[in-house]
Amino acid sequence: MIELKTPAEIERMHVAGRFVAEVLTEVCERAAVGVNLLDLEHHARAMIKRRGAESCYWDYAPSFGNGPFRNVICLSVNDAVLHGLPHDYVLRDGDVLSADIAVGIDGWVADSACTVVVGTPAEEDLRLIRATEEALEAAIETARPGNRVGDISAAIWAVARDYGYPVNDEFGGHGLGRTMHEAPHVSNKGRAGRGLKLRPGLTLALEPWFARTTDRIVYDPDGWTIRSADGSRTAHSEHTVAVTEDGPLVLTRRTR
Repeated sequence: MIELKTPAEIERMHVAGRFVAEVLTEVCERAAVGVNLLDLEHHARAMIKRRGAESCYWDYAPSFGNGPFRNVICLSVNDAVLHGLPHDYVLRDGDVLSADIAVGIDGWVADSACTVVVGTPAEEDLRLIRATEEALEAAIETARPGNRVGDISAAIWAVARDYGYPVNDEFGGHGLGRTMHEAPHVSNKGRAGRGLKLRPGLTLALEPWFARTTDRIVYDPDGWTIRSADGSRTAHSEHTVAVTEDGPLVLTRRTR
């Protein structure tokens, strides 16, 4: 079931989106050599509590995953890319950290992710992050009335091909609004001109993620953390975007 949002409802999602952007910014700025992932988790929890917001992750129990998720943010390091379970790990120089968070405010949800290098960056890691960011911007630019979901998927895939990165199509973007996951699914790999036609009021979480040398994934024993199957490093970028008559509106844009 796809629910198109009114301009007033999109603005309520924008409220949640601005807060999600604020949390992500602070978490990524605090990610430094010697910082424990659990410290970042607790900081995100404190921000959510002060705002009176609601974590979309806490108690989340999809078909994948090992029991309900009992954290408010996903923190994935190096070859981990999605659903990283915050745990007792101290960040090291050169680590690649992906942070992903979804929050609801007054019944409306926003979802976003970014990837940063902790300490001294390697050029190949910066290149991988840049590829996901460029793929995300290409996807956003395509999120216009009259285009199709396949156009978004094709835009992401084209950037990945230009950079020479393989693309996994098991996990990708999705609709959202009153809940974190709604129809439609937005693959990071697809053909232009296919799929649902985009209409004003459609709200999507677009999230290209790439591993450097594989499109295959494996799960950690925790049942949540997804890693590249060959141990190559990964990156993930995501924004919540509304399709409007005036073009795409990014609801989770970070100001710094």
